Amino acid sequence: MPTALILETAHGPRITAANDAGAAAGARAGMLLADARALCPELTAVPADPAGDLALLEKLALWAQRWGLWSAMDPPDGLLVDITGAAHLFGGEEALLADVGRAFAAQGFTARASLGPTAGSAWALSHFGRSGAILTADDDPLRLLGDLPVAALRLDADVLTVLRRLGIKRLGELAGVTGAGDDDAAREAAARDALRRRFRNHRSPAANPLLRLDQMLGRVPEPLLPVIARPMPMVQRRLAEPLRHRALLDRVVEDLAGDMVRALEARGEGARRLELALWRVDGEVLTRRIELAAATRESGHIMRLFASRLDDVDAGFGIETVQLRASWSEPLALAQADLDAAAEHHGTALAACIDRLTVRLGPKAVTRPVARASHLPERAQAWQPPLDPVPAQQGAFAFHSRPLKLLERPEPIAVLYASPDGFPQRFRWRGTVREVVRVEGPERIAPEWWRERSTARLRDYYRIEDAAGARYWIYRRGIAGDGRGGVPDWFLQGLYA
Repeated sequence: MPTALILETAHGPRITAANDAGAAAGARAGMLLADARALCPELTAVPADPAGDLALLEKLALWAQRWGLWSAMDPPDGLLVDITGAAHLFGGEEALLADVGRAFAAQGFTARASLGPTAGSAWALSHFGRSGAILTADDDPLRLLGDLPVAALRLDADVLTVLRRLGIKRLGELAGVTGAGDDDAAREAAARDALRRRFRNHRSPAANPLLRLDQMLGRVPEPLLPVIARPMPMVQRRLAEPLRHRALLDRVVEDLAGDMVRALEARGEGARRLELALWRVDGEVLTRRIELAAATRESGHIMRLFASRLDDVDAGFGIETVQLRASWSEPLALAQADLDAAAEHHGTALAACIDRLTVRLGPKAVTRPVARASHLPERAQAWQPPLDPVPAQQGAFAFHSRPLKLLERPEPIAVLYASPDGFPQRFRWRGTVREVVRVEGPERIAPEWWRERSTARLRDYYRIEDAAGARYWIYRRGIAGDGRGGVPDWFLQGLYA
């Protein structure tokens, strides 16, 4: 079935990737979904998950360190591994590449692997050359890479457009123009100077083909950020006799909490997320997870939180192994234990209170509102975890009077008015007609052009009062004749106390 991954953009859903059937039907990365469905109406669209893809790529980078000293990510779908001094362990470079292909295939991935003396040359061969190609330090790089397209230099799309307009399509042509080849320098001097002047102010490697070419040829070092494995604190108990009673399980968890606190203290950290795994005799694994509002090393607090999560544990024929792991930890300096213990005992520790509420009500039930830099009412605030730092505001907005109660979503209303831009006189909301006796406004709010579509309409807000004394906050979306739609729509967004 033709399938494509999409992301929402200002101009509508755009394709980020397509399977083989979708590509055969005409779907391409960067294409609007509407254009792709014009070619293939049966194309199935699935929302993309960039964060999940990046997390998986990081795990693969750590897994790929079996072939070299270190590895680095090359988003969205690439990995770089330094195999210096490791090829002989696999029987040579060709055997190493064969092992890479088999290992990725066993994991369910299709991989194109190549070797090169620089990260740029290896990337160019794997993406645009022959899979399994090997370029050594003694080889002439332009002999093997000269016929590759200039896109093999990992350049931005607009830079590739400029090079194509200049008639430079291959790496060999670019090397000749820049003097990297064996062409006569005098003959190419004019073209070389023009190209250097064109890109001399581009500091980003992806926007400077001359810098990318030098990096690929090894003339300029290319900084890479290796992925470093960060071991997570973990403690466990293998029990001589399987546990079937809750009291004994609580005792084991209490001992593990003490061991975890000591492990975290040795690292100078506190736990933010803890995962408890219980291995039953029949092989089933039961998992319980808690997230804390602030980093902690209080074993009693950890034990109390887990106690409320173990009520529904079915031990079956018994639990033989208990494991506690801190999957998320943060730096936490040593503090006076007596003061913290007193706050915990009297119930005045805010973080402890939030943790108890979160365990009881759910992981997303306890949040706090924070202001956002937006004039649009529905975007002027957001919700975040209660103890996360409040983001800095990009400017202070002096709002007009706002109602105390905003509807979750603006509700459409029918409004009667004297002229297309006149004051509302009567409106119908939730089946009831209300007469307007007082009007204040309008307060005009323009759309956020940097995130809205070009067809977004501005809003005119009015504070009105009906004959019964109730006050409302309504707005008209659009102006008649603005060229962005038909008749303006009216909505009710808030109520005054």
